[in-house]
Amino acid sequence: MYLRRDRAMIAVIIMVDVAFHAGRSSLVSGGDIAERAGLARRGIEPLLQALSRSGLLESVRGPRGGYRLGRPQRDIGLDEIVRVVVSEDSNTEETAQGALFRNVIEPCWQILDETVRSEMAGLTLEEMVRRAEAAGLRRPVHEPISFSI
Repeated sequence: MYLRRDRAMIAVIIMVDVAFHAGRSSLVSGGDIAERAGLARRGIEPLLQALSRSGLLESVRGPRGGYRLGRPQRDIGLDEIVRVVVSEDSNTEETAQGALFRNVIEPCWQILDETVRSEMAGLTLEEMVRRAEAAGLRRPVHEPISFSI
């Protein structure tokens, strides 16, 4: 599970954004996620789809649709998020060959991957939301719509 900075980090950003702004009860739109992350909506769409297919996100269609967590924050580790997007990449990656790669580089890379995976397994979305709050980020306040006729 070589940690690819681009897709892996963006997937984690998406999941933390949904956890922070919507959780399991509210919805957040893909456009809002992209805007807050400074990314193009079309750029994150494949990741949103992969995360939804895996069950980490739940997608709700329609004009008031969006995304919410598929499971509680405490049950989703960062390693699981990365594994979903990296497994999709592994189908298209070119793999090196040769004795040097097979006998030296690959065994070393596997140890590094396991170390990173282990560290990420210890971090949940719940912990990342706590870190966001500790950093001074504020959750949006959802005020009920009230009107009178």
